[in-house]
Amino acid sequence: MVVSNALFEEIRILGTKFHKITVCDLLNSIVEYAKQDRKTVIGNVNTRGMNFAYDLPWYRDFINRSELVFCDGFGVLLGAKMLGYSVKGSHRMTCPDYIESLVLLCEQHDLSLYLLAGKPGVVDKAMAQMKAIAPNLRLAGHHGHFAKTGPENDAVIADINRFQPDVFYVGFGMPLQERWIVDNFDRIDARVFLPLGACLDFYTGTVYRGPQWMTDRGLEWLSRLLVEPGRLWRRYIVGNPLFFYRIFKQHIQQRFKALKR
Repeated sequence: MVVSNALFEEIRILGTKFHKITVCDLLNSIVEYAKQDRKTVIGNVNTRGMNFAYDLPWYRDFINRSELVFCDGFGVLLGAKMLGYSVKGSHRMTCPDYIESLVLLCEQHDLSLYLLAGKPGVVDKAMAQMKAIAPNLRLAGHHGHFAKTGPENDAVIADINRFQPDVFYVGFGMPLQERWIVDNFDRIDARVFLPLGACLDFYTGTVYRGPQWMTDRGLEWLSRLLVEPGRLWRRYIVGNPLFFYRIFKQHIQQRFKALKR
């Protein structure tokens, strides 16, 4: 089976796309892409990513050229609804909620997984948790705190290429992880590239996501802001209103164009 993103409705807001997919669609697509003898990028968007895409042409190009893009933020779904798209909560997913399902599928289909993320120690803890549920999984990893150019970067890429992962998880946070993939894409011998941010920090409990009743209702951002206000205030207090201002502006422009027809 060859997966085509034409199977999924494309939604485009603020000039940046994502696909109307569920967790099941995403996981099945990762597995099928990983079986193909070619490189595939699966991107994701949240309000922060949409702001980066609005301001950084290379970042927008990275998302729009990705084979598949999933939504990782309730704010993006709300923005899409404001612009007339029909989307549901099931069209939003975040990595900690499905990472173990992905691990089990990789084991089931004999797909190798390489983790490149987190502070030293985090990736080892994540790998131990994954091996506990999928003992036959072909798994390797390296922490994400290394120089992204020069000899140290070369050594990390050499380690990845020795392993030749079918699924390659990169988690440095936006937009560093996407920039690193762009700069090193041709050098890396992997099939599916997955930039997934701080997923392993949440998966291992290194960073607290918040209570489930908040994460299920699109309030994870508030929980994280309360835990790390000094680091995250600009991302949420400034970034979220900026995103919705841009959505409102696009909505007004669309209404004005419709009235002129």
